[in-house]
Amino acid sequence: MLLFAAIIAFFVYGLIASMLGSIMPDLSKHFGLTPKHNGIIATAQAVGLILSSALVGPLIDEQGKKAILLFGLALIALTLLLLPNMKRLAPVVLLFFALGIGESAVVASASTLVSDISAGHRGSTLSLTNVFFGLGGFLTPFFAANIFAHNWKRLCRAAGVLTCIVFLMELVTHMPASTGAHFSGHAVFELFSSPLLLLLSVFLLLYTACEVGIWNWLPRFLIAHDVPKAKALNMLSFGFALGLLLGRVVVTFILLHVSAMTVALAGAIGMAITTLLLLHTKKTGYIAAIVFAAGLFMAPIFPTTVAIVGDHYQALSGTAMGLVITAGWVGLALSSPLIGAISGDDSKRLGRALHIIPVASVAMILINLVLRFAV
Repeated sequence: MLLFAAIIAFFVYGLIASMLGSIMPDLSKHFGLTPKHNGIIATAQAVGLILSSALVGPLIDEQGKKAILLFGLALIALTLLLLPNMKRLAPVVLLFFALGIGESAVVASASTLVSDISAGHRGSTLSLTNVFFGLGGFLTPFFAANIFAHNWKRLCRAAGVLTCIVFLMELVTHMPASTGAHFSGHAVFELFSSPLLLLLSVFLLLYTACEVGIWNWLPRFLIAHDVPKAKALNMLSFGFALGLLLGRVVVTFILLHVSAMTVALAGAIGMAITTLLLLHTKKTGYIAAIVFAAGLFMAPIFPTTVAIVGDHYQALSGTAMGLVITAGWVGLALSSPLIGAISGDDSKRLGRALHIIPVASVAMILINLVLRFAV
């Protein structure tokens, strides 16, 4: 039951991770937004992610995972149900800030729950639960393109109702009580001054910047290069999201025999190659295959990084994971406005801006090599 509770929480997280990218074309048309405006919305979501993640780690250790998980799901549901009723941009920005808060609470509590119940097989178990993140990430753009075409409001309402159902399921699930660990500034300072945790934080920062860069900007990038909107969204769904999903299925078994650090290195190398190819390939058929491959290589990065944290910081797992995941959201906060600023008001310049992704992937390779000496 605890594994199932984590699975459905990650599923909701996947739905939300791909939401902005899926509705961004219609949202931009509805409100007359430029890439700069898109960057502002993404930044608001990132700030919510960062603030929430910085706080929920210690709260998970003190209050328990269930309370934080329920809070996050309730906030996500409320935000999604309110979003279609907004008439101006400012409330939309505020709601995406709230969405980030809820999203971060869900992923931190679910990750800690999985880590605590899977000692000895954290990497493979986290990859298994993250398969359902990939499933959620696949379904949102798929529904946006094929079920709720040209109706982002219905998509938001449907996701909101589904989140309400998951909330009720988590509400009746018995979860372990809190660890009883109390927030201590000194303990947090010791954790974050650890070279290993610092390197893992930067590694996840760069990865999140890359992954969210794909979620949020790939459809708009493809549309700017004359790919029809429905086809662009299907590439995000059947390409990137499906690659993430299948990649995490496969890596669940690979991690039973290969170390998390080695799998993360292979993923980072693949990310660098595929994302660079993506930005320099003109034929649509090739782009679809490359997007899928990028999803495959990105698939193991988040679960393997969280697993390494869980293996080395078991006493304050919620706080340690909260700190590392916070760094990941900082990557989101930095990449989205930077991509939007480089693009300016010209969607054709998105390709130039998205070169941030392969550059960050190369930096991840270097950090992974350094990590091998820190572990």
